[in-house]
Amino acid sequence: MTDRLDAGTVSVVGRLRSRLEGPNTIGNSTTFWVGFAVAVAALAAYPLATDPYTVIQSSRYLALSFLALSLCFIWGYAGVLSFGQVAFFGVAAYAFGVIGINLSSATGVVVATVGAVIAGTLSAALLGYFMFYGGVRDTYVTIMTLVVALVLNTFMAQTAGSEWAVGEAQLGGFNGMTGVPSLTLGLGESGLVLEGTGFYYALLFTLLATYLGLRVLLNSSFGMTMVAVREDEARTATFGYNVPFVKLVVFTIGGALAAVGGVFYASWGNYIDPSVFGIAFAALPVVWVSVGGRESLLGAIGATLAIERMRTGLSSGIGPIGSEWALVIVGGLLLGVILYLPAGAVPTLDGLADELRARRTERSQSTTAAEESPE
Repeated sequence: MTDRLDAGTVSVVGRLRSRLEGPNTIGNSTTFWVGFAVAVAALAAYPLATDPYTVIQSSRYLALSFLALSLCFIWGYAGVLSFGQVAFFGVAAYAFGVIGINLSSATGVVVATVGAVIAGTLSAALLGYFMFYGGVRDTYVTIMTLVVALVLNTFMAQTAGSEWAVGEAQLGGFNGMTGVPSLTLGLGESGLVLEGTGFYYALLFTLLATYLGLRVLLNSSFGMTMVAVREDEARTATFGYNVPFVKLVVFTIGGALAAVGGVFYASWGNYIDPSVFGIAFAALPVVWVSVGGRESLLGAIGATLAIERMRTGLSSGIGPIGSEWALVIVGGLLLGVILYLPAGAVPTLDGLADELRARRTERSQSTTAAEESPE
């Protein structure tokens, strides 16, 4: 009986790993999954080993990780460089605030969460439809997405008057929208308000589920099609694939990921302002993904956490001068990665590890052959 249970467990684990592993994701070994489990356990234990303020700040980094994942997904695996992921992030954040303020109940916040994600997703689908079915390609996609974000930034910054309100929600112009509700689970007038450590764990669980779900998607037949489009659109089209449709689906999923991050971000600070559409904020996801690696979901998350922790540390440590130095360091980091690690940190390290393993295997085989050869 014990042998059967062990065999069944191995079979389940094997089937699960077959869905999570493949040529489109980095980390397909037992060693990787053990390290991954240790890292997740460390993140889960983190709130127990630090102060509440640090936990709150760390929640912000996790929320921004969804923005990094959204760009990594569409740029690294489909070759679509978008400077406008912040547009869907911001649309969802504002939609969450507007709906949540007007429906001030636990049910209202749940409706606001769903509605905000839908708003961000539909925004991406609409923009993607006109771009990809309109024949917009390559650099022009980058420019158009950036323009959309800047237009939203300009528009939202001039909504300061009292006439700029949606029901009870004042848009606030450049001062931003205040009174955004905290994320809440429940029905009716009361529910479980996710704040502090609870909010951190909700973010961590959602980010973990999203990462694993994206691994499954990228290693599916659709993921293979995405990579084929990235490598050679014309050849992929000759095999009968609808390239504009594939790009539209990918771009829409990327918009949904950014929208989820926007909801968490607005709920984190109970506030949102037009700076989320600004060019400075729009450039950050490009930095995170470039540093971590365009073809590494985990690299994008890790780079986001590290870079944002550095920026916060400098800003809080030496004030406004620290913020300026943070921008200089981030710019220098991006330039260094482009020049010396064009694939990004994680893919480069993974390539070096593969090379070391290959050399070790070659030496082992040479030693074995020498020992077995007749004198």
